[in-house]
Amino acid sequence: MKKLSTYLLVMFMIVFWIIRIIITISSELGKDFMGMVPMNEIFEIIILFATLLCVVLVVKRKLVGSLLYLTLHAIYFGGDITAKLGLIARNETLTLADSTNMMFSMLGIIIALAVLIDLLLDKNRKANPKDKKTDWFYKNEQFDRELDDRADKNNYRTM
Repeated sequence: MKKLSTYLLVMFMIVFWIIRIIITISSELGKDFMGMVPMNEIFEIIILFATLLCVVLVVKRKLVGSLLYLTLHAIYFGGDITAKLGLIARNETLTLADSTNMMFSMLGIIIALAVLIDLLLDKNRKANPKDKKTDWFYKNEQFDRELDDRADKNNYRTM
């Protein structure tokens, strides 16, 4: 993790994960958190544990982690968003709890998309990093001198 955007996205992932834990625990205790309840409690718990794995993979800059994170969140929250948009399309009013659920569902998908885009844009830089402090020494074969039999054979470069 070298970029500020990655640090911020991982922090948003963790904050969103903590909020989803609070929502799930409060639902298990028979209460609702700001009117929000999990759509499917078993799948919610599975997503909560899978998110831990995804966070570790995103920190290690693995594309699989962001794809898994996006897939899980799109499956879980995508159905909620389409159901709420269907209610809006039929000119039905949403309650405050429905609006809050829709907002959190959209936030979950936006965070997952942002993580995927961040890793896709940074993948090329990870494969070919450039370091101006050392590249002038290690990548300039034109300045290497030809050695003959009398030359010093010690290798002063650290490789």
